Amino acid sequence: MAAPYAAMVIDARSGEVIHSRNADTQLHPASLTKMMTLYIVFEAVKNGEIDLDSLVTISRKAASEPPSKIGFREGSQVRLRYLIRAAAVKSANDAATALGEAISGSEAAFARRMNRTAKALGMSRTHFKNMHGLTEAGHMSTARDMTTLGRHLFFDHPEYYNLFSRQSTEVGGKTVPNTNRRFLASYQGADGIKTGYTRAAGFNLVASAHRGNKRIITTVFGGQSTAARNAKVAELMNMGFKSVPERVAVRRPTPPPYLGNSGIGAGAPALVANGPDVLDEGGVGKTIRIVVAPTKSIHPKPRPKPEPILTAQMAAEVDEAVDAVLAEVAEAAAAETETETASTETTNEPAVVAEGSADPSAEVETIQVAEAGELPAPEPPAASAQSEQASVESGNAQVIAASMAAPKAAPPPPERPDGVILASVERAPEPAAGEPQVVTRMSTSGGRHWGINVGTYGSHYEAHRVLLKTALAELSTLGEALRKVSKSRQGFNANFVGMTKEGAELACRRLSARSSSCAVIEAGQG
Repeated sequence: MAAPYAAMVIDARSGEVIHSRNADTQLHPASLTKMMTLYIVFEAVKNGEIDLDSLVTISRKAASEPPSKIGFREGSQVRLRYLIRAAAVKSANDAATALGEAISGSEAAFARRMNRTAKALGMSRTHFKNMHGLTEAGHMSTARDMTTLGRHLFFDHPEYYNLFSRQSTEVGGKTVPNTNRRFLASYQGADGIKTGYTRAAGFNLVASAHRGNKRIITTVFGGQSTAARNAKVAELMNMGFKSVPERVAVRRPTPPPYLGNSGIGAGAPALVANGPDVLDEGGVGKTIRIVVAPTKSIHPKPRPKPEPILTAQMAAEVDEAVDAVLAEVAEAAAAETETETASTETTNEPAVVAEGSADPSAEVETIQVAEAGELPAPEPPAASAQSEQASVESGNAQVIAASMAAPKAAPPPPERPDGVILASVERAPEPAAGEPQVVTRMSTSGGRHWGINVGTYGSHYEAHRVLLKTALAELSTLGEALRKVSKSRQGFNANFVGMTKEGAELACRRLSARSSSCAVIEAGQG
């Protein structure tokens, strides 16, 4: 007779049930039991009960377990890490028994710890009698409970989860294959978790697979063969991947409290007449328990909310400063348009802008040269326009010389009432009278050919405004970056350029933490 059939399919990210059939029917779990054995071993290692390199002596009981097994000899010593591999990959019964005895001292004590852990995980219809899953009266579980256990294995002990996806592993100097290797090899994205088989249980499997942002966990009890079981799991997996959306908020399951072998938690007082085992289910002897309130919460403290970078008053002051700068930019753009119109009417000869600087190490105020209508230039003094006109009329089309008058004093940066300057821009010394003014490009030496994009906008003005506000709010990383607005088919790209790759990535992380749009770009992009 075929074993009873049961199935469960969930979205591992949220725990949402996609499909279930006989999911709460108590059935024989077979070697799916080893998932709980391994979960407790991982918990014990994490809490310092035992070390991965601890030597475990193989007992007579462990050595005499029936197959599947590695064949450890009684009295031999094996490191804990190899016993874990044997139980997870080979599903070895002798390794599972040795693990339980190493943690709790006996099969009975370890089974009681398994039941306490199952209850803490919410596996309400599961009861364990041994650590390997061989058929025993009262040793029962359900498809729902085993699916819950599989999800906890993935989220609670991710550092060990890779064990379940290995096609084979090394144990005791020899290579052993994974009992789940056929499904791992045939189903795209499969990476676990555990198979199980006995005559009473049929062919069982708890499987996990991921594709893109999706992860599905599927459990099947009572398969009639390995091939039939794998085909049914693949069918349910496909249904799951088609049903769930690409992006879902991840709701991690809450790990159970660590109770150890005593079952009362670390530091909790108890008076025990006949040793620690009598506190557990099924113990004998008189037990006196003292119930006290916990001294501290078992749950982690919530992460503190980040303080706002700008207060409301500071934000208003930043807006005023940005508006003032943008007004100057708009006036400069209008003046430049008038100058260009006058120059065009006078002559059709093109003007040549020289690149490069006599002193590459000198810090100069860089003017971004882009397509028409991209980036308005600063307002030129009246004398500059006349000088440019004269230069063109004389036929000198090689260098645009600017006979600069006394520079206009820049307005002081906006200041808060407490005296903190919101932004400060240092300008290089103006060239002497009669000395040509050279328009340079930012040097890309030293790896400063990276930048960030903070969005694409419908107008040049809006993009420039966003750049100014972003620079004022993030002076620590963007204080030395250049602001550049470039036009594309999508609109006006607001970029900061002239940065190192590390500086661009740091700025992006800080802006993303404040929910600001940001993407790292390399020279020539965007």
